[in-house]
Amino acid sequence: MVEQDGNAAEPQHGDDLAGAFGGNVRRRREEAGLTLEQLSTRSSVSRAMLSKVERGEKSPTIGVASRIAHALDAPLSDLIGAPAAAASGVAIVMRKTDRPVFRDPETGFERHMVSAAPGAGGAEMIVHHLPAQVSTGLLPAYPPGTEKQLVVLEGTLTVAIGGISETLNTGDSLFFQADADHGFANRTNAPCEYIMVISRRT
Repeated sequence: MVEQDGNAAEPQHGDDLAGAFGGNVRRRREEAGLTLEQLSTRSSVSRAMLSKVERGEKSPTIGVASRIAHALDAPLSDLIGAPAAAASGVAIVMRKTDRPVFRDPETGFERHMVSAAPGAGGAEMIVHHLPAQVSTGLLPAYPPGTEKQLVVLEGTLTVAIGGISETLNTGDSLFFQADADHGFANRTNAPCEYIMVISRRT
């Protein structure tokens, strides 16, 4: 089913993420030799929505952004604007103020890239902030060999994986194979924060 325009909102507070994300989507699409129509079919996101995203006129929800990334066979972090991976033997520092942050305009969900060199060692680390009573919805499956590990820093998190649901409290950890649809929900009246590591076996 094609995603309609109502599933994204205007960028807020002058956030320039929408422009950076859109530019990266367009670059990746053109490198792949895909038309907007072809990307629409692959991602189940409407052509009109994709056009607005590419022009930076719409900031996508986490669900829409994830489907676009999967359709382009690109890590979401790359589309958001992750820093380049470090060369071997070089220490890289990324200050908190320089973090690439994805904000879902509808729910307030935030995805903070905290890997100073994403992809180095075959893994990336991110921090998720889920406001009270907010869910990401089901996100698309990753390619086989992709694994996710997370630890809850604050609050209570419910994780749905391929029809199974697990509830985690502060300090609890979880490992799962990410090659099935999965989603994250905060069903409480307090915010939730968790660290996630995404790794890809080659």
